[in-house]
Amino acid sequence: MADFGGTELDAFRAETRAWLEANYPPSLHAPMGEDDAPWGGRKMVWKNPDAKLWLDRMAERGWTAPVWPKEYGGGGLSKAENKVLELELRRIKARPALMSFGVWMLGPVLLEYATEEQKQKFIPLIVRGETRWCQGYSEPSAGSDLAALQTKCEDKGDHYLINGQKVWTSYADQADWIFCLVRTDTTKKHEGISFVLFDMTTPGVDARPIKLISGSSPFCETFFDNVKVPKDQLVGKLNGGWDIAKRLLQYERQNISASGFGGGAGLDLVDVAKKEIGVDETGRLADGDLRARIAAHRMDAHAFALTVRRAEQESKTGNGPSAAVSIIKYAAAKMNQERYELMVEAMGLQGLGWEGEGFTKDELTVTRGMLRSKGNSIEGGTSEVNLNVVAKRVLGLLDHQ
Repeated sequence: MADFGGTELDAFRAETRAWLEANYPPSLHAPMGEDDAPWGGRKMVWKNPDAKLWLDRMAERGWTAPVWPKEYGGGGLSKAENKVLELELRRIKARPALMSFGVWMLGPVLLEYATEEQKQKFIPLIVRGETRWCQGYSEPSAGSDLAALQTKCEDKGDHYLINGQKVWTSYADQADWIFCLVRTDTTKKHEGISFVLFDMTTPGVDARPIKLISGSSPFCETFFDNVKVPKDQLVGKLNGGWDIAKRLLQYERQNISASGFGGGAGLDLVDVAKKEIGVDETGRLADGDLRARIAAHRMDAHAFALTVRRAEQESKTGNGPSAAVSIIKYAAAKMNQERYELMVEAMGLQGLGWEGEGFTKDELTVTRGMLRSKGNSIEGGTSEVNLNVVAKRVLGLLDHQ
């Protein structure tokens, strides 16, 4: 582990440790369920008031976005200080104070592309968890080929008028605002796209949840019918949204990769396998073939975690994430799917359960999670698209006609 010593940094560490121990609510040491996720926003219902207290305390210090500038509500920490904060939060096993597309994706591009007025208006609300954002990118006929999007944005003098449809809009029914790609020039493909922000309560916006094969879904179809958007909510240049879109996708893929897609209610693959299959006289998993494949998966997972950490540090020393995040996103999707498939295989017939008294809650969680994991290779850019990015942007390969 790197040495984060030094008199000033040691003082910061001591102060941070003392503050966290005094301010982290004890009730949050209990496991966090899916319904407890601190998404924030106007519609958030806090099951545990201490979770809201934790958010408010962290946001007051800017530590929901520790390295963002203080003038926009961020913590203004150096890279070394942020690493100390991460380590101290991990030491007390703290829950995240805020889970936010605004922090993970939108905020970084606003810092890079937005006007000063836009930064002052939107970023502090993101830091405080007061605005929950969703992402208006994919359309029914524009998924992998995102630049084929057709949601129309017309200049009406004092405002824009938006008509069209988005799909797979995560948490659109729970979001307060949307960052959205729209077509402002029909004569050009990539150069005819703009990046706009608008309130989901604007007349003409309709979000409809989509139910997945796993039984539930965060995804929605989102329809726009003559939606009026103020012109000062265009980010960047008119018809210059494609560059912003690509930059935001890098942050999205970095975040997805770092989180490893989660799921499985934190279940450990080895524990599940031993419980379902049993162990031999030495305490090892009784099935030798499955044991070998699980061991290989765990080695890959450890190597992957180290790679993610290295990529995060490299992105912090440069200008944000690079095209290399496509490598990590591809690997993260593949590994999460493999993890679930191994757990289902270990469960045997119990892995076929959907509901009923014959199955435990953990078994049902794994079965549904396995089905949900199939979407990992689609969301945040399909595996095929990410491999193309790696070939072109990382390996420097040229297309052969």
